[in-house]
Amino acid sequence: MRTIAPGATIGILGGGQLGRMMALAAAQLGYSAHVYAPEPREASVAAQVSAAYTQGAYDDEAALAAFARQVAVVTYEFENVAAAPLAAIAPHAPLFPPARALEVAQDRVNEKSFVEALGGTPAPWLAVDSAADLARAVETIGAPGILKTRRDGYDGKGQWRIMAPADAQGLDLPDAGLIYEGFVHFFGEFSVILVRGQDGEVRFWDSAQNEHEGGILARSTVPAPPAIAAQVPAARDLAAKVAQALDYVGVLTLEFFATDAGPVFNEMAPRVHNSGHWSIEGALASQFENHVRAILGLPLGSPELVTRGAVMDNLIGDAADAWPQLLADPANHLHLYGKAQARPGRKMGHVTRLVK
Repeated sequence: MRTIAPGATIGILGGGQLGRMMALAAAQLGYSAHVYAPEPREASVAAQVSAAYTQGAYDDEAALAAFARQVAVVTYEFENVAAAPLAAIAPHAPLFPPARALEVAQDRVNEKSFVEALGGTPAPWLAVDSAADLARAVETIGAPGILKTRRDGYDGKGQWRIMAPADAQGLDLPDAGLIYEGFVHFFGEFSVILVRGQDGEVRFWDSAQNEHEGGILARSTVPAPPAIAAQVPAARDLAAKVAQALDYVGVLTLEFFATDAGPVFNEMAPRVHNSGHWSIEGALASQFENHVRAILGLPLGSPELVTRGAVMDNLIGDAADAWPQLLADPANHLHLYGKAQARPGRKMGHVTRLVK
């Protein structure tokens, strides 16, 4: 295990709000951040709070190598970074989490196959590469179901609801591979967020009950109600197996459906996660602080709740315009991400309230 002392620079791939909060956590511990992303510096909210910024494509190996030479360690806040070009980083700086985690999480077929091999239970699924494949998948799994792109897509993007077999006919399918998933009958959604250190130590935050609107996370509440909490131990067991199998370092998130038959795996995110934002005020060590600690080889902080619970609401689109009223309530902890323009579906910030 390699410990990197304060004063060093952390390289962050991705210029969004997760990188922003990661950089702030690093600064608290005496480290600076250098962000690498394809957009201009003025368009990166992570760059606003970072010491340095490099504009470059995620597949530009020469630029990635030059970036890695300027930092002590590299991490990422965005999992849709091409994994193969990241090999250019290896001669110059360690990369945590490992590129293998990206390779698994970026492809939904790989992801579900990987989790099934570890004993997890995803929704019924089949790979789809043609209209004929889709027809067979709907016939085999049934409808309703969801057709998704195998790669990319988040917050409900890249998805088509198939409510009846007729809905699958005549779709203009993209050239990229797809996956068809059967609907899961669930009574709740929750996430398991863990941090794994370079020495293999694993710690878990309380699992949040997650509520989505239009495919976007709207609210996370900890602790989850008893019916969901009863399924957390089995979900944690799977998450720990995933982390060990990937030789993972950093924060890892797995999302689940709570069903009458037990937890059903939905998807994984090899990074800090929206449903863990409550931990900034609600835990002794936030997900961002512990991610920084893990990749630097520092002792992990405690993920324990500091109060009875917490509620985190995303501020989506023009909901962030209510910042004066939110600030007027002393119970609110407001986080605005510094984005210049509010658009429908765009995460502009979040607000957390602690349950005393």
